[in-house]
Amino acid sequence: MNKLQLSPIAIIHSPFREKFATPRQAGLAPSIRATVKFLPEYSSAEAVRGLDGFSHLWLLFVFHQHLDQGWSPTVRPPRLGGNRRVGVFASRSPFRPNPIGLSAVTLLDIHNKPGALTLEVQGADLIDATPIIDIKPYIPYADSLPNAQGGFAGSEPQSCLEVSFSDQARRKLIDFSVQAPELETLIRETLSLDPRPAYRHQGDDQRSYGCRLDRFNIRWQVAGTQVIISDIEID
Repeated sequence: MNKLQLSPIAIIHSPFREKFATPRQAGLAPSIRATVKFLPEYSSAEAVRGLDGFSHLWLLFVFHQHLDQGWSPTVRPPRLGGNRRVGVFASRSPFRPNPIGLSAVTLLDIHNKPGALTLEVQGADLIDATPIIDIKPYIPYADSLPNAQGGFAGSEPQSCLEVSFSDQARRKLIDFSVQAPELETLIRETLSLDPRPAYRHQGDDQRSYGCRLDRFNIRWQVAGTQVIISDIEID
């Protein structure tokens, strides 16, 4: 029992290409879609028989970008401003003894083609190419506990920034929306959550930020309660 071996069963393809700007919890960007693609040895319609009767799933996954970064007994959760420490097991930090995460997502559809079994899901908070190690159905009577206490994360974080576009960014958004019709929704739902480090939320922040969403590089700045998209470039 000192060593356990886990193998991925699937890979998720999402529009989030890096840790920065990826939602910190599932469901915070509820409209964003992702695709779970089963690896060939698990691409069997029999393996998901009955899954279409469930509206939501649990995805268990590996924080694959942190495999070699070790762990610490305490961490600084963003919800506490990044300056208060709690125990790693009182957090969902990716820096864990076993870097495993879980995410509750909405199941939209199951696509079964020869050798290509995929699940279309919504609301995931996973970086593109994250390995999935298990999938379980979300069972409302067991998994929804209305009297549960959420500790320092007891309330759902709310979108705190209004998203607007410069004239240049708006023109590019219109052009790119022909090939990426969900681009505006992706930008609005992601950046309204204010992905900046917590210590940047206070005071006058003059910095220009950038993040990769799907095939696009988004440049933006924050002014008061607004995030202003200054430019959009395609990779």
